[in-house]
Amino acid sequence: MIPLPRVLELTPVRTQSKTGYFGVYLNKPGQPKPYQAKVRRGGKDVYLACFATAEEAALCVARTPEGQAAAERSAAAVPLTSQEVRQQAQAEGLTLRVAENTTGYFGVSLNKPGQPKPYMARVRRGGKTLLLGNFVTAEEAALCVARTPDDGQAVAAERAAAAPPLTSEEVRQQAQAEELTLVVAENKAGYFGVSLDKPGRSKPYKAKVKRGGKKVYLGYFATAEEAALCVARSPEGRVAAQRAASAESQDTLPALPSGAFANEEEVVPPVPPGANRWDGLVLLEERARRACFLLACAERQEKELPKRQRMQ
Repeated sequence: MIPLPRVLELTPVRTQSKTGYFGVYLNKPGQPKPYQAKVRRGGKDVYLACFATAEEAALCVARTPEGQAAAERSAAAVPLTSQEVRQQAQAEGLTLRVAENTTGYFGVSLNKPGQPKPYMARVRRGGKTLLLGNFVTAEEAALCVARTPDDGQAVAAERAAAAPPLTSEEVRQQAQAEELTLVVAENKAGYFGVSLDKPGRSKPYKAKVKRGGKKVYLGYFATAEEAALCVARSPEGRVAAQRAASAESQDTLPALPSGAFANEEEVVPPVPPGANRWDGLVLLEERARRACFLLACAERQEKELPKRQRMQ
């Protein structure tokens, strides 16, 4: 009896690139086959082909010697612990979706018990089941699912895109209903965590926060208020609101000794020779804040002067 050839198990290597796969690039967005598969061979880039989906391109790469070597390196890598996976998901602004199944996570199943990578990750896309790979822990598989949009997320994104944007007043009412605070800031957008990133576009305002030492982008919005509401819902937005409220409650000027006057020249020195213009801008900003401080001090002294005269 002739032995059957061994079936080679191909594993597309997941990465943190825009496509999510090793050797796969979004080269022609908007074209029928926008994803390009390529590998590095003999010090040169070898272009394999273009495909309609990132998964097809990843499978093409997985068939190459370079793809198989990358899969072996990935298999030898130390898996993330459950705590590390949760920290990574938080840093990327992702949510590990829980479910009532044996693994406890949506899209994750215990497919190969007793194997080094027993947990399988999969999603539904285009009416078909898309297998994402096998993982050491259920949390790693859940993180892979969270990084991959499925049919449900695509429908939600389409509904969100089709929904008319909230007006500024509606956003404020919604924030009040959720007991949130839209933290104002001295920037072009007027709100903390909001920037005018794509002027002229339908959704020009970008919402972002700093999380775990990294910038986390929350999305684009039609109005600055909508973006500010998104930021206000994040943990970082709530902390910023608490800091702003605390600063307002403790907004008191330091008391000056009786008859003393602050001297601006002693507080803010002139621009030193050889300083660049950015240093000058920072210095001007500091002088503006100091000018406001001096004005407030002068007003306080004018109010206290009649009291001193009466006491004398």
